[in-house]
Amino acid sequence: MAYTQYEKAAANIRTGIVKAIHNAGSGHPGGSLSAADIVTALYFKEMNIDPENPKMEGRDKFILSKGHAGPVQYAALAERGYFPKEEILQLRKLGNKFQGHPNMHKVPGVEMSTGSLGQGISVAAGMAMANKLDKNPGRVYVLLGDGEIQEGLVWEAAMSAAHYGLDNLVGILDWNGLQIDGKNENVMTVTPVDEKFRSFGWNVVVIDGHDFAQIFDAFEQARACVGKPTMIIAKTVKGKGVSFMENEAGWHGKAPNEEQVQQAVEELGGEW
Repeated sequence: MAYTQYEKAAANIRTGIVKAIHNAGSGHPGGSLSAADIVTALYFKEMNIDPENPKMEGRDKFILSKGHAGPVQYAALAERGYFPKEEILQLRKLGNKFQGHPNMHKVPGVEMSTGSLGQGISVAAGMAMANKLDKNPGRVYVLLGDGEIQEGLVWEAAMSAAHYGLDNLVGILDWNGLQIDGKNENVMTVTPVDEKFRSFGWNVVVIDGHDFAQIFDAFEQARACVGKPTMIIAKTVKGKGVSFMENEAGWHGKAPNEEQVQQAVEELGGEW
């Protein structure tokens, strides 16, 4: 199967990310770029959504638990047609709806205001439980950062989701190995992550987070799993697609200058 359409969409999304952060003069490119393929797969194939009707009954929901990576969600929503693409170039401008962290009250398609690390997965578990109670067919997807899972709240949510058999909940861990202060293993060791989630009662799938075949297969495995939530551990590259940002913790929260954004856009080959 060819994945050209998804690869092109991901390149466009990455281009939107770097341009928006450059225009803002601040933001978080590293973890936004690492998650772009996963978010592309969600918005362009996996999720049941309608850009013309963002509040559609029975829709699937995506929660960006690592809210500082808001640019990847904004760019994906724009690429999917929720609003004009040029709008996100006003990222972080005073009075603009595209703030540093997603705001559910201002941006169409954003299901939850996030940014306080660890809270997104808790909200997602609550949404999944509500769907079960309401017999709502919608599924809930939540993207976490690997540094984020150092938060104890994540594990309380994981325990609860397994206890209530939330098989309509899918977590995706953006495992790029770096956080703002450096390597995860040096800041606070969280490995073995797969064994931890299994011990908490989750179905676990480990993939290359930049391989669309593996990403889509993981979502299929999640749909086939009954009685357990699924955690997809996606091994990724921080700053993916931009040579000077890849695997560099310094690009966790820094905007590219004029020369750097030109190089990044050229390397990405996307349209924005």
